[in-house]
Amino acid sequence: MKINLGNAVKFFFPNPSLEMVYYEAIANAIDAEATEIDVHIKIEAFGKPETFSVEITDNGRGFRDRNFEKFSNLLEIEEKDHKGVGRLVYINYFKKVEITSVFENKKRTFELTGTFDGENEVVDAIGQPDATKLIFKQYSKEKIRSYDYVKPAAIKKSILTHFYPLFYSYKVDNKDLKITVSLTTKEPNTQYDFYTDKKEIIVSQIPDLELTTFDAEGLDLFEKFNLYYSVQKNENMESSTITALCVDGRTLPVEVLSKGGIPKGHDIIFLLYSNLFTGKVNASRQELNMDESEIRSIKKIFGEKIAEILNEKIPAIQEANSKTTSSLVERYPHLNGFFEENSVGLIDRNQSLELAQKKFFNAQKEVLEASDITDEVYQKSLELSSRVLTEYVLYRNVIIEKLKKVDKNNSEADIHNLIVPQRSKLSKDTFHNDLFTNNAWLLDDKYMSYTTILSEKDMGEVLDTLTLDSEDKEKNIKRPDIAIIFSNDPTEGKKVDVVIVELKKLGLGLAKKEEVTSQLRQRARKLLQHYPDKIQRIWFYGIVDFDDEFKVSLLEDKYIELFSCGTVFYKEQPIIMDLETKTEIPVGLYVLSFDAFLKDAEVRNSTFLNLLKEELKANR
Repeated sequence: MKINLGNAVKFFFPNPSLEMVYYEAIANAIDAEATEIDVHIKIEAFGKPETFSVEITDNGRGFRDRNFEKFSNLLEIEEKDHKGVGRLVYINYFKKVEITSVFENKKRTFELTGTFDGENEVVDAIGQPDATKLIFKQYSKEKIRSYDYVKPAAIKKSILTHFYPLFYSYKVDNKDLKITVSLTTKEPNTQYDFYTDKKEIIVSQIPDLELTTFDAEGLDLFEKFNLYYSVQKNENMESSTITALCVDGRTLPVEVLSKGGIPKGHDIIFLLYSNLFTGKVNASRQELNMDESEIRSIKKIFGEKIAEILNEKIPAIQEANSKTTSSLVERYPHLNGFFEENSVGLIDRNQSLELAQKKFFNAQKEVLEASDITDEVYQKSLELSSRVLTEYVLYRNVIIEKLKKVDKNNSEADIHNLIVPQRSKLSKDTFHNDLFTNNAWLLDDKYMSYTTILSEKDMGEVLDTLTLDSEDKEKNIKRPDIAIIFSNDPTEGKKVDVVIVELKKLGLGLAKKEEVTSQLRQRARKLLQHYPDKIQRIWFYGIVDFDDEFKVSLLEDKYIELFSCGTVFYKEQPIIMDLETKTEIPVGLYVLSFDAFLKDAEVRNSTFLNLLKEELKANR
C-alpha cells in the first residue's frame, strides 16, 4: 500500500522544527555506526530562503538492502526507541532530497519526495568506502523562522542537547564520534552572529557527569529518578544550559530555568532518566504522552533537585536571590510572603513579582468567595486586609515621589491633578477607584471622606465667581488655579464642608504675598454667596513661597505657626456673608510652603508604611 508522504508528514508532525531535519539525519547516521558526520549549510543570505540547502554526509555502513527497505516503509521499526516516521520531516521543509549511499562495494541512489514509492538505483562501487550523502534541495517555506536554525554555534548546542544521553554513553564506552556543522554564506549579518563558520562536537571531549539517584515521590512507589549533571565554569563568560528528560535515547528539553537563570560564565547540564519515560514520547519526539498532572509533578521534582545542586555548586546564586527578594519585599511589602523562596537558579525579578501578585489575587478571591467565615478564613482576611492597606499606602508613596519631581516647568494644573483629578465627580458607589484618585490625604487624612469634585460646567461657574477683580474678567485674565473638594454635592439639599487648595508662584514680593491672606478671605466669601445656605465650613490652603518678612507679617495678623517639616501658619477666620444677616461661617486658613505640603504628607505616610511592614513581617 502506497502512502502519500506529503499528507503523512502533516499527520505525524503538525508543527515540526527545522532542527529536526538535522536530528533525524544524525540519528540515522549513528544507527549506521558512523564515526564522522558532516552537516554543511549553504545560503546566500538569511533573507533569501530560496537559496537554502543542506548537505549531510557520514561514514556509516550506508543504505544496505534491509535498511533501505525499512526506510521505504513508513512505521516499520525493529527497536522500541525508534518511531519509523522521522524521515517525514525532510519533505516538510524540502521538496527533494537526493541520497547517495555506498555500502558493500555498491552504490545506491534515489530521490525522496512527497510521492516517493521506493524507486532506487544500485550500481557497483568497487573499492569505495562506505558512506552516505543527503543533499536537501528546494526549501519549501517562505522564510526561515530563526537564525539559530542555520548558525553552527546554535545548531551545535541543539544537537548536543538532543543527543546528550547517547553522546555520553559513547564517551563512557570510549566510542569515537565527531560531528562537524558548517555554514557558507555570501551575505553575513554580524548583528545576529550570522557568517561563514564551523563548529565541532567531539564526544570524547564532552564533560563528565555526576550522578544522584532519588525516589519518584508521588509518581511511582518502585521507580527511581537518575539525575546526571555537570556544573562547570568557563572562561568566555557566556553561559549554556541543558535541562532535559532522557526518553528513548534522546532528550526532551524541559524549561525549569528562566533565561539568565544562572550567573554568566557557567555551563550546566541536567539530564533526568527514569523508566517512567520509556516509550512515552509522541511520534515527533516533541511531547511526553503522560497525564498533565504527572508532567507537572516531574517538572516540580526536577526543578527542586536542580535548585538544590545549583545552590551548592554556585553559592553566588543564593546571595543574588537573597538581595533580589529583599529588594522586592522592600518595594512591595504587601506581597511579602508571596515571593518565591525556592527559585531554580537566579530569580527573575519581573516574573517573581508577577507570580506574587497572582498569588495575592488568588488569596483575596479565596476569602471573598468563602461560604463560611471559619477561624482560618477570618485570620486570613485580617492578613489580607493588612496587605491591601499596605498596597494603598504604597500608592500614596508613588504620588509623593511624583510631587517631588515637580519643578518650575510644571503647571499648577499638574499639581492639582495629583491631588484630585480636575472636573470629575467622585462618589460612594465608586469608592475603590476614588480611593486611588482622591489624594486629599496630602493635606490631611480627614479629607479622604470628601468625595465631590465639580463637573466642568459647575467648576467654570465657581471659578468665574472666585475671580476677584472684575477688571481682570473684562481683560480675560485666566481664572485662579484652585482645586476644590466638597464633602458632598453642593447642588443637592445637604450642607457641605469644602476644602480649597490655591497655589501661588514662587518669587512674589512681600506685598503680593500679604495679598494672599486677604484673597483667601475674599474667595471664601464669594463661594459662600455662590452657594447660600449650603456651606457650613471651609478649609482653605494657600501654598506660597516663604521668607522671614512674610512670617513676621503672618504673626502680626495673629496666625499661629504649626509644627511641620516645612513652614505652616494657621488662623481660624470667621467670614460674614453679608451685612444684613451677619451670619458667620468658620474658615480655617492655612498658609504653607510647598515643602510643608509635601514632607508632612511623606512623614505621615511613612509612619503607616513602616507599621504595616513590621506587622506583615511578624505574621509571616
